[in-house]
Amino acid sequence: MSSNKKKVDFIVVTGPTATGKTKVAVDIASIYNGEIISADSRQIYKGMDIGTGKDLKEYCVNDKKISYHLIDILNPEENYSVYQFQRDFLSSYNQIKNRKNLPILCGGTGLYIESILLKYRLQNAPGPNQDLRASLNQKTTEELLEIFQNMSPEKYQDPSKKDTKNRIIRSIEIEMDKTTDKPDIFTNQNLDNYLVLGIKQERQDNRHLIKKRLIERLDEGLINEVENLINKGLDISRLDYFGLEYKFVGLYLKNELTKEDLIEKLHIAICQFAKRQMSWFRRMEKRGINIQWVSPNDKDAINNLIENAI
Repeated sequence: MSSNKKKVDFIVVTGPTATGKTKVAVDIASIYNGEIISADSRQIYKGMDIGTGKDLKEYCVNDKKISYHLIDILNPEENYSVYQFQRDFLSSYNQIKNRKNLPILCGGTGLYIESILLKYRLQNAPGPNQDLRASLNQKTTEELLEIFQNMSPEKYQDPSKKDTKNRIIRSIEIEMDKTTDKPDIFTNQNLDNYLVLGIKQERQDNRHLIKKRLIERLDEGLINEVENLINKGLDISRLDYFGLEYKFVGLYLKNELTKEDLIEKLHIAICQFAKRQMSWFRRMEKRGINIQWVSPNDKDAINNLIENAI
C-alpha cells in the first residue's frame, strides 16, 4: 500500500502466470462491489481467449456478473502501446469511481501496472535523460527488448531502433520521457493510495499448475483457436509477436514441432516467463511499490488486507 494512511482508491492484483489472479480479483469484486480492469497485454485482443487465459466464465459469482474492462477491445492485427493502456485505464477507472464502485487492476503485465503506479509520462523525442539511461543500462538486452516491445509494438518492428543496446535504450528513452512538454494525463487523478496484492504459489507448485493449465488449454481447443486466427487472415508471423502459446502453436502448425515437442518446449517457455515476471515484480518493489504477497488460497489473509485498506 502507498505510505499515505488514507483509505485506498483502488486495488491491484498481480503475480506470475498461472497463480490464480483472476479468481482472487473476481472474489474481491463480488464482496466489495468491484469492477476489474485487465492489466494483460494479450487479453486486449479479440479471438484470443484460450491462449491468453481470459477465463471469462470466472467473472460470475453466485449468479452475480462481475464487470470487466480492457478485454476484447482490439483485433489481433492492431498494435497497442503503454500510453494507450494508461489512457484506457484512466477512462475505465473514472467510470468505475463515478459508479461508486471499487476499481481492481488485475493482471501480470508488470509494465502496465508500473506505468500506472509510478505514473509514467510518455513523451516523443526527449533530450538525454542520464538517470534513466543509467537505470536501463543495468538491464540485459533481452529485458530492454521486452520493455521496448510492450511500450511501442509498431516502432519495435523497425530494426534500426534496436540494432544495438544503446539504440534500444534511446528508443525506450523517447517513449518514457517525463518532461513537461506533454500534458500530464495523471493530473487530478486520485491514484496515490492503493493496495497491491501479489498472488504467489510455491515454485514447484507453480510449475505443476503451468503444465496442468497447458494441457487443459490444448484440450479446450488452443490449436483450433490459432488456426481460426490464421483462417481469418492473421499473418502467421504475427504469432511470434504474441509469444508463448501462439508462437509455439504456430511452429506446430508449420510442422516445425511435434505435438510432444510443443508441450515440452511451451511448458519450459512459460516457466521461464513466470520467472521473468517475478524478476520484474522484485524490481517494482525496489522502486518503492509495496507488494503484499499472499497465497490465492489464503482467503483470510486477503480479506484482512482489504478490510484494513478500504
